[in-house]
Amino acid sequence: MEKIRTALIGFGLGGRVFHAPFISTNSRYSLDVVVTSNGDRIAQVEARYPDTRTLSTVDELWQQLDLLDLVVVSTPPATHAQLAERALRGGAAVVVDKPFVVDSADGERLIALAQAEGQLLTVFQNRRWDGDFLTVKKLLEAGKLGQVRRFESRMETYKPLVTKPWKATSGAEEGGGILYDLGPHLIDQALQLFGDAELIHAERAAHREAEGPDDDVFVALKHSSGVISHLWMNALAPQAAPRFRVTGSGSAYTKWGVDVQEAAVDAGMLPSDPGYGVEDKLAWGLLGFDHEAMRHPTEDGNYPAFYDLLAAALQEGEPVPVDPADSLRAHRIIEAAHTV
Repeated sequence: MEKIRTALIGFGLGGRVFHAPFISTNSRYSLDVVVTSNGDRIAQVEARYPDTRTLSTVDELWQQLDLLDLVVVSTPPATHAQLAERALRGGAAVVVDKPFVVDSADGERLIALAQAEGQLLTVFQNRRWDGDFLTVKKLLEAGKLGQVRRFESRMETYKPLVTKPWKATSGAEEGGGILYDLGPHLIDQALQLFGDAELIHAERAAHREAEGPDDDVFVALKHSSGVISHLWMNALAPQAAPRFRVTGSGSAYTKWGVDVQEAAVDAGMLPSDPGYGVEDKLAWGLLGFDHEAMRHPTEDGNYPAFYDLLAAALQEGEPVPVDPADSLRAHRIIEAAHTV
C-alpha cells in the first residue's frame, strides 16, 4: 500500500508536537513537506526529519499539490478556512487544527466544498484521545456512575505572559482568546459524552489586558440528555481545580492533572516509544464516595489513533476520525457565548 503523501502547514507547537511526530512515526504516511518561514523552525525540521522538504510559502506548496494526498493545516485560526479551501480545490484531503473555523458560515462552506470535490475533510480534535477523557467515557459506558447529573471539565494554567504575538493581539473575530483556544476541546468532549446541548450561561473576562483577548471563561450547557455541563478555561489559575468531576446517581469520578501526551512529546518522546501515553498511578483519579473513593486506573492516552483512523478513511473508505459537522456544532456554542 502506498504511503499517504503529506504536507504540514505550520511548525509551531501544533505542527511540532501534535502533528509531525504522529505522521512521521506512522508507517502509512510520509511527511513530505513542512511549510514554515521561521528560520529556527526550518532548522528543527531539517534536524528531526531529514527526508522532509521545507517550503517558506504556501504558494510554493500549491504548485506541488499534485504530488501530495493530504494537507494538514496548523496555523493561526484566522487562516484556517482559506488554506483548507485552497487545498481541497487543489485535490488534497485536509486536516484542520482546532478551532475548525472562526465563522460557522466558513465551516458550512468547507463541508459542502469537500463533498463537492470528493475529498475528505476532518478536524484535529485530539482531546478525544486523552487518557482521562477515555477513562470518563469508559466509566459512562459501563454504567459505573449511574445516571449522570453534572459534568465538570476544566483546562487551567498559569501563563501571565503571552508568548505568541498573534495570541496577544487577536480578538474573537480572528479566533483569538481562550474560548476559541480551549473551548473547542472542552465543548467537543462534553457533546461527545452527553449529546447535543444549548448554551445556558457564559462568563468571559480578560485579566492580562483589559481590552485584550479573553483569558478566563466559564460556560454552562444543558444537554438534550438532561445532563448539565460546567466548563472552565483559565490562563491565570495559580492552583488548578480538578480536570474532571463527574457526579451521578450511583457514584462520582474526580481527576486532577492533565493528559501526559503533550508534555511527553514536547520533551522528545516519540509516540512509538514504550510507555507512551501511560500515566503514573499516583495521578489516577478517584472513583466512589468521599473517603471510600478508590484510585481508578487512567486509560492510556492515544493521539496516534487519529492518524490511524484517518489512514483507514483515506485508503479503505472508513469514516473520518472526526466529522467536521461535530466541530461545527461546538463552534456554534462558542459563537453564542461571544454574544452574551
